[in-house]
Amino acid sequence: MEDRSVEERRRMTRTDPHREGSKGIASQRTRRSDAPFFLVMGGISSCFLLLILLLLLADVLFTSWSDFSAALRKPEILAAMRLTLLSCTVAALLSVWVATPLGYLLSRFKFPGRILIDTLVDIPIVLPPLVLGLSLLILFHLSIGQWQLESFLRDRLGFPVTFRWPAVVLAQFSVACAFAVRTMRVTFDQMSPRCEEVARTLGCSRAQAFLHIALPQAWRGMIAAMTIAWARALGEFGPILVFAGATRMKTEVLSTTVFLELSIGQLDAAVAVSLLMVVMAMAVLLILRLLGAGVAA
Repeated sequence: MEDRSVEERRRMTRTDPHREGSKGIASQRTRRSDAPFFLVMGGISSCFLLLILLLLLADVLFTSWSDFSAALRKPEILAAMRLTLLSCTVAALLSVWVATPLGYLLSRFKFPGRILIDTLVDIPIVLPPLVLGLSLLILFHLSIGQWQLESFLRDRLGFPVTFRWPAVVLAQFSVACAFAVRTMRVTFDQMSPRCEEVARTLGCSRAQAFLHIALPQAWRGMIAAMTIAWARALGEFGPILVFAGATRMKTEVLSTTVFLELSIGQLDAAVAVSLLMVVMAMAVLLILRLLGAGVAA
């Protein structure tokens, strides 16, 4: 009986060549069926990637290095470059300053009106840029009785905003901050609140737990939020044009420079500034990708 049971176990564990062959055929058929899938998916994806490459290649082939350097030596474009770097940096810093507490509150707490606040944050993202700029212009010039915000800032504080460089920063901040809030919320969502809860059980206040536990862990997300906000502020055009104008040597930034150069028929200069903005955007995105690789590591 024991020999028979041993023989049956051996027979059960012995590999059936027909079964092995059927498995090999099935796996081979599966591998063959994957080829059309990757062909279709890769073909669709490559169409979009090819479009982007062709757009960049067309800009590069249209202008020469001499035209590019000559355009960038123009005083108007140099002034626009300086204002762009300054305004984008200020808007990005303000965005992170606001997005960090707002993203933390939306991530950690449930409170009345949370859905409404979450919706309000997305409005600058989905709102047409010209509408946002018009809304800012109306806000600063809306008369409430004898009081007007722009007049108050200009006459009482000596700090006019509309059609001056602060309007550029405010227009960029209005859109960039929404992207920074989304980034910071995702950052805090990915962080476990357990460490903060343990700190509170050990006697820390909620503010101390945020400053000493949550904030140090979120530094990569803050850099990512600032990078995204800076890149978004760089490409802002509609709100700046309506709210700040495009006055040369005063409120002109690189995005409005392209518009101004096109309006006077200087296509070479417009393409040169466009290439400069592409290089700046690619540098910012590269920093963001390297940061993401550091987070993954």
